[in-house]
Amino acid sequence: ISMGRTLVELFYDVISPYSWLGFEVLCRYQHTWNIDLRFRPAFLGGIMQLTGNKPPAILPKRAEYMLKDIKRMAKYYQVPIRMSEDYFQRILATSSLTAMRFITAIDMTNPQYLEPLSREFWMRFWSQHEDIRQPENILAVARQAGISAELSQKALEMTSSPAVKDRLKETTAEAIKYGAFGMPAVVAHYDGGPHLFFGSDRLELLGSVIGE
Repeated sequence: ISMGRTLVELFYDVISPYSWLGFEVLCRYQHTWNIDLRFRPAFLGGIMQLTGNKPPAILPKRAEYMLKDIKRMAKYYQVPIRMSEDYFQRILATSSLTAMRFITAIDMTNPQYLEPLSREFWMRFWSQHEDIRQPENILAVARQAGISAELSQKALEMTSSPAVKDRLKETTAEAIKYGAFGMPAVVAHYDGGPHLFFGSDRLELLGSVIGE
């Protein structure tokens, strides 16, 4: 048996509650599974647009189901998502572009903060129902994640740089290349190729496929 670890990439956006569930579950599994977990911050809006996907909650019956589904999953996985009846309106009214550029900037400069920073964005939007668009709120999230004022100020300035914009575009394009049409998109590299698992409810299947 090869001792090589399986590379597992998680393409995510903090606007997506299912991404938070997938993120937390994979964070737990990375300590017991023989995997190298790589976080890949991408832009869900870009994936939806480029693949012609529509938000699932546009269908009223599905929106109703998602409300219950996410509540059940949050309870099961012990992730503090607080679903409001108007969750879909909140998603539609919020662009995560600046937040994902900020996360990308931190990934490029101080990747050790990527996990706590991403978690704090989800906490702020999905648990505390606060804004994640305004610069002062983004800086508040960074502070919660333990990032110094100096580093977060620099990352905020980087959000308008071509380097960060291109990196986020490239990561988003890479997710699509692997077959992603929504988020979370989990890509396991084994057996000589990439294998896409969509959503946060296929992780036991992922484990089975990679021999865990």
